[in-house]
Amino acid sequence: MSHRQPDRTEIAARLAAAVGRINRRARTDSASLGYGLVSALATIQTEGPLRPGDLSRIEVVTKPTMTRILTELEQRGFIEREADPTDGRAFMVSATPAGIAAVERARSDRTGIVAGLIADLPAEDVDAIAAALVALERIGQGERTQEAPTSGS
Repeated sequence: MSHRQPDRTEIAARLAAAVGRINRRARTDSASLGYGLVSALATIQTEGPLRPGDLSRIEVVTKPTMTRILTELEQRGFIEREADPTDGRAFMVSATPAGIAAVERARSDRTGIVAGLIADLPAEDVDAIAAALVALERIGQGERTQEAPTSGS
């Protein structure tokens, strides 16, 4: 019996649709931070202080979009600006204690929602999701080259 290779285009389409649906279901109420704000704030927290241009490259958004995100985060008191020590014309952004707390709250809320979504799945489905996480995390980090696991031959 021959082993047919999976159709990567079909897998990509199904994965994109499933991730999109999960993300929509994992959104909390409208008063909370949206995904783009949380993502940028989390990046600032872990990688900062950062220049806005560097942040827009990491988050893969345009500079005008990043400007809007940073304006909102600053208005909420979640980030602060400081002069770039290497370039007096530029500035860096860093997370405030309120911003760090907001990221932790958002992560906790989303984790709780997703935990509820998988709570009633059969153990085999949860095992399959767990097995796929390493590859999904690599994709999420933008790693292009991935080694296939080797069998012990």
